[in-house]
Amino acid sequence: MNKKAENIIVGISVGDLNGIGSEVILKTFEDSRMLELCTPVIFANAKILSFVRKSFTSTVQFHGVDKLEQIIPGKVNVLNLWREGVDINLGTNDPKIGEYAIKSFVAATKALKDGEVDVLVTAPINKYNIQSEEFKFPGHTDYLDRELEGNALMMMVQDNLRVGLITDHVPINDVASHLTEELITKKIETIRKSLVQDFSIVKPKIAVLGLNPHAGDGGVIGKEDDLILKPVLKKIFDSGTMVFGPFPADGFFGSGQYEKYDAIVAMYHDQGLIPFKTLSFGKGVNYTAGLSKVRTSPDHGTAYDIAGKDMADYNSFKEAVYLAIDIFRSRNQYEEISQKPLKIKEKQL
Repeated sequence: MNKKAENIIVGISVGDLNGIGSEVILKTFEDSRMLELCTPVIFANAKILSFVRKSFTSTVQFHGVDKLEQIIPGKVNVLNLWREGVDINLGTNDPKIGEYAIKSFVAATKALKDGEVDVLVTAPINKYNIQSEEFKFPGHTDYLDRELEGNALMMMVQDNLRVGLITDHVPINDVASHLTEELITKKIETIRKSLVQDFSIVKPKIAVLGLNPHAGDGGVIGKEDDLILKPVLKKIFDSGTMVFGPFPADGFFGSGQYEKYDAIVAMYHDQGLIPFKTLSFGKGVNYTAGLSKVRTSPDHGTAYDIAGKDMADYNSFKEAVYLAIDIFRSRNQYEEISQKPLKIKEKQL
């Protein structure tokens, strides 16, 4: 496959058709300059997208294809995964629509795995209506972790702000029991490796937030920070990774400390995502680090309450496409440098 930037093929899973996914996808490609960067392929059905498009302002033209071999570079392509009609009721939760969301996602993932698309950008799904006998995963990330090589890690990105999670979709009362030396070490190494190969940061600095208020306050407010986090972080630091903490989470972002680090590691979902979404102003991206392939998504959900009202902000989805392209380029560059270090060194001398 040609890896030139202008030929990057972006596979797009359509998400929940009753949500804002179709709107943010099509509005992203209203800007013709996007098609100079990539060739999008939406895994859905052209007739369905034509119908949904009537609910919002969009003049984007797309090209329906029945096989990936038929896609046209520089055009918005829609791969017809199904032919039957689908009942669309914008703004409603419908298990039948969940089936089509997963059909799109599974097909797009297979195309990514097989090298038929270069990167994957996923539109929002409803985690409740996607569950079935065939698909028993909490969401995109867990399925990708099974299908692709590596160890999936949820990393939120907006420019130089990057927040990775040790645990993601884990109930708050179960978080502490998940925090083992093995898990923390594995997740931080995944983040370090991603910063190097995906973001071209040679010697990244990583900050780790404490689990308890005030990072345990010397064991007064919980002992996990002293007994688990501090010893593990020392081991990781001594092995050569620039990792610091645990820091009290409450003042870390408000004080601007986060700006001194290339990534921040949160212990659980809301500890990382609340400050991230506050600071990212609707332009944040969810990146699945640690996998053999590149997948990004916007940092919002299906937004049923505004579906079909021409109100959806597409900036997060647009940023997700940009980031996927940037990471794809960075990885290719990293692989080239890793494979030919001596030749590059000779050219520099």
